[in-house]
Amino acid sequence: MPLAILVLILSVAFAASPLLVPGFGGFDPNQFPIPQDSPPVQPAGYAFSIWGLIYLWLVASALFGLKRPVEWAAMHPALAVSLAIGATWLPVAMLSPVWAAILIWAMLITALIALFRAPAVDAPWASWPLGLYAGWLSAASCVSLGLLAAGYGWMDQRTAAYVFVGLAIVLALGVQSLLNRAPTYGLAVIWALIAVAVQNWGTGTTGVAWLALAGAVLMVLPMIRSARL
Repeated sequence: MPLAILVLILSVAFAASPLLVPGFGGFDPNQFPIPQDSPPVQPAGYAFSIWGLIYLWLVASALFGLKRPVEWAAMHPALAVSLAIGATWLPVAMLSPVWAAILIWAMLITALIALFRAPAVDAPWASWPLGLYAGWLSAASCVSLGLLAAGYGWMDQRTAAYVFVGLAIVLALGVQSLLNRAPTYGLAVIWALIAVAVQNWGTGTTGVAWLALAGAVLMVLPMIRSARL
């Protein structure tokens, strides 16, 4: 089967995966040894609506990619792996936050490989949807580690939020600066960081909100620079 067709099938499967777990709203607080009620590392709930755009854009990208099997060939293998993992992520997340964290990092790594291999041409259909996907995964992967760190008692919630929101910022700045294109990557990270700030504003973890806002501001410059190249 040509990889372009496989990517389309996996994109549709990924977009349909929420149907397997209707009403999934994140990890149950009691899935952790130390229940994670309103963890400060996690963005406000509205931020997860970005998945609707990610799913639609990835499917549209895969359809467009059927016309570019040669030009897009370099990015398709890693993207196919990422989408295949993503199609199974929600059912796994219902069972095990630990395995969910492992899988989301695997999704991120393969998505980043695909993004760096994406062609410079056809950016709105190739690198931009992939950038949005990888950008959100960059934030979500760090959130997953923060939840595990606090949920298993390795750190308190506040410390985990500072450490892993900080990690998300450093990771995203590095990727966007090295990538020098796909401003949608930075846009997704900024969306996530602002939602973390909203989650923590006016609470006992306002410092986490300020850190997230600072990270969002720092992301603006490399994001704009990547849009001009």
